[in-house]
Amino acid sequence: MIKMFFVLFMFFLTLLHSRENPFFPASGEQNIPFTTNLEKELEPLKRATITLPAQARVLQKVTVSFKNLDGSIQSKSIDLNHAVDWHLPLFISQSYAKEQQTLETKQEKFKYLGEIKFAKFYATMRSFKIVTQDAKIRDFLLADPHKIVVDFKRDASLKTLSIANTKTCFEKIRVGNHSGYYRVVLELDGTYKYKSTKIKDGYLFEVY
Repeated sequence: MIKMFFVLFMFFLTLLHSRENPFFPASGEQNIPFTTNLEKELEPLKRATITLPAQARVLQKVTVSFKNLDGSIQSKSIDLNHAVDWHLPLFISQSYAKEQQTLETKQEKFKYLGEIKFAKFYATMRSFKIVTQDAKIRDFLLADPHKIVVDFKRDASLKTLSIANTKTCFEKIRVGNHSGYYRVVLELDGTYKYKSTKIKDGYLFEVY
């Protein structure tokens, strides 16, 4: 009997010292970092300044580290070997390119690329417009190479359409027929994210 009471006493003592919630760290443990899929809206780069020390005379190399779409970190370097005046700061800037791009975007008009019986296709450098009355079933992104795939509901027989050399980010456009729907494939010239918007006369796809 005494042995049984001793065992019960030890059991309750253990419960008193146990953690109330096993999914949170106990006192004294280091918090475990976590990640999130929420993206922060970062301010576009305008101009950054680097000041060299007084003994600097030759600029050998410039290295830039950057984060990719998948979160991985990479860097690229350029070898220079140029004389430099340490009195003057060095600048890294995209302000001119940004202003120029904004100006070009405002002046840019959609270019007609082609059509099928139920849809017409237009593009600017980074935007693709599909003019159609058909309902979109789905759209998604595929890799290697990066391409946007869009399915539209319609049970009809269509000839395959292929458009290339668009001189935009959308290098190739293919349209093919499937059972109950047709598929539009926008093959991109690089790695992008995109957003899809329903517009008055169809759908707009923008890459960034």
